[in-house]
Amino acid sequence: MRKHRAIKRPVTPDAIYNSELVTRLVNCVMFSGKKATAEAIVYTALDTLGKKITDRNPVESFIQAIENCRPVVQVKSRRVGGANYQVPVEIIPERQISLAMRWLVNYARNKKGKPMAICLGQELVDAFNNTGNAVKKKDETHKMAAANKAFAHYRF
Repeated sequence: MRKHRAIKRPVTPDAIYNSELVTRLVNCVMFSGKKATAEAIVYTALDTLGKKITDRNPVESFIQAIENCRPVVQVKSRRVGGANYQVPVEIIPERQISLAMRWLVNYARNKKGKPMAICLGQELVDAFNNTGNAVKKKDETHKMAAANKAFAHYRF
């Protein structure tokens, strides 16, 4: 068992949009410490988002896209009396955003044949419009939690 809970380290806002969420997305996209490459990918993706959704600021659109694909509940395995149950558990807001970003980046990475910046931009546009893979993943997660609501009393 842990002695202390890990301290949340604050992230510095990014240079262009002055947003901590954009910095977190850059960190999520980053591979092997190549932050400049990750920043170029994210800024290109946000430009794509800004061109597709003209009535809003790109960061506002990005926040709305994250909002559309962040899950509220998830299922966790719980072993009770020799049987494993999928117990629905609410997610803290910090983890909701982390999961949403991770899903967006992973689905953008899985699209082959186009540069990552274009794929991520398209994924953000889809998330903003409440379509796309990340939103579908959120809906699947919520359906699994609803289906296992009977085991909610095993919550830990």
